[in-house]
Amino acid sequence: MTVERMCQLAQLSRAGFYRLVPRPAGLDPDMELRDELQRVALEFPSYGWPRMTAELRRRGWAVNHKRVYRLMREDNLLCLRRRKFVVTTDSDHGLPVYPNLVPTLQLTGLDQLWVADLTYIRLAEEFVYLAVILDAFSRRVIGWALDRTLEAALTLEALRMALAQRQPGPGLVHHSDRGVQYASREYTQLLSNCHIQISMSRSGNPWDNAACESFIKTLKYEEVYRSEYRDLAEARASIGGFLEKVYNQKRLHSALGYLPPVEFERDLQVQSKKEAAARQFPL
Repeated sequence: MTVERMCQLAQLSRAGFYRLVPRPAGLDPDMELRDELQRVALEFPSYGWPRMTAELRRRGWAVNHKRVYRLMREDNLLCLRRRKFVVTTDSDHGLPVYPNLVPTLQLTGLDQLWVADLTYIRLAEEFVYLAVILDAFSRRVIGWALDRTLEAALTLEALRMALAQRQPGPGLVHHSDRGVQYASREYTQLLSNCHIQISMSRSGNPWDNAACESFIKTLKYEEVYRSEYRDLAEARASIGGFLEKVYNQKRLHSALGYLPPVEFERDLQVQSKKEAAARQFPL
């Protein structure tokens, strides 16, 4: 018999029946849906539960708005609020956006272009979010932050780390997507205060930030998918160790002549000193 017929005969609601179905201990029945929900949230950061429900249904999920609202609340995805600043024609969140400056750049050294992006990390019972900033010339991770929030505080923490490590001079370009975290007043104001030019990808074009997309793919395949993090603290320690000790210092990059980023930067500094000495004391 169908579940509906059995419920009728037992005078039990379908919801009551499913609540009585035994599940393996510790298994979250919503984990696969949560995974898809995180993907949508990163792609459309300003979506509330009504649009989120519609988008999930478009992707083939049979969900109602109550379930979506509950999961968004539990995963801290309802904390993003629209703010009424300058409205632009090519932005969905009502914040100022900036043109893509990357195609006009010819990189010749460090701290000429920083690229930034966000991704989510799946833990045993929740999702957390990682913000990263890379120097596009050396591929080195110079700023990162991992936390439960998707608000601008996460990306600001990564940016402040990058600024403390590098202390760049004038002329630096910061490139990101058009997400509310990077378009927020706090984030763009900090960039402006440091005399950093702001660049953003075109709407719906992930290839404009290909360097960061490639890095995130590497991170997922070489660290995240090979690990099982029990909680945020364990994820932060493990991912931080990978970024600082493995990716930056040991992992070989074909674009860098098969050198790790730290070694590549060190060789750049040595070469720069030699050239400066040659100019000062020509033969």
